[in-house]
Amino acid sequence: MTKLKHKDYFFTTKEINFTPIDRYSDSAVKKIFNFAYAMAFAEGHHRSYRSGGRERRKNGQIFINAFQGKLAELAVSNTIKQYASDSAGKVSKLDLSVHPENIWDDYDIIYKDMSFGVKSTKYYGNLLLLETKDWNEKGEYIPNIKAGKKAVSDYFVLVRIKPSGEDLLKQHKILYSQEINKDRLFALINSRTWLYDIPGYIKHQDLQYIIRNQYILPQGSVLNKNTEMDADNYYIQSGDMKNFIQLLFTL
Repeated sequence: MTKLKHKDYFFTTKEINFTPIDRYSDSAVKKIFNFAYAMAFAEGHHRSYRSGGRERRKNGQIFINAFQGKLAELAVSNTIKQYASDSAGKVSKLDLSVHPENIWDDYDIIYKDMSFGVKSTKYYGNLLLLETKDWNEKGEYIPNIKAGKKAVSDYFVLVRIKPSGEDLLKQHKILYSQEINKDRLFALINSRTWLYDIPGYIKHQDLQYIIRNQYILPQGSVLNKNTEMDADNYYIQSGDMKNFIQLLFTL
């Protein structure tokens, strides 16, 4: 695995070009839109901050993060169903239930009793990021330990989404809004074709290696000249990850 090099400024060096696997159906986009809107603007609850972070996210940011995150989970589920040889009835259903404060999913995707943590980024992103304050030295998810839930993911899968939802909302000057008309927002989301790719995955043992060897982007450091890190994050570059579709042939 390759570390990023610089004291305060970091640059990715092992990148993978975005190559779409598939597009999302209109019905899937609508269902996930309704979920994300409820989580950001209605009865649901998403944290307004990252673990160890300084920024307090606005509802527009919470919406697009929830939308992108759930799209990413669907991408992993669909890819398992498409490429795994024995997936029938063995992939967990996408959880679109709207949770109140202090309630969260036990898992992202389960397949054959194996758990898949799903991490999303923009289509031009090349890092899988995990907030350091969420993980102990064993690679266990600390909030789940405290809640008495399963704390280890067998695999972590990186999914990239195109277009960039954050960039789209920013262009229309609503990313940092606290209130957004639902019909207006859906018209904007529905006007785009949403695509995904999966540049790779890591195993739980790889996460332990990253933690042990301190692959960390510090809070306040700058990534690729224009992204300031809001919190300390463990990272791995896409070019150091393993091929997810090849993994599915073996499971």
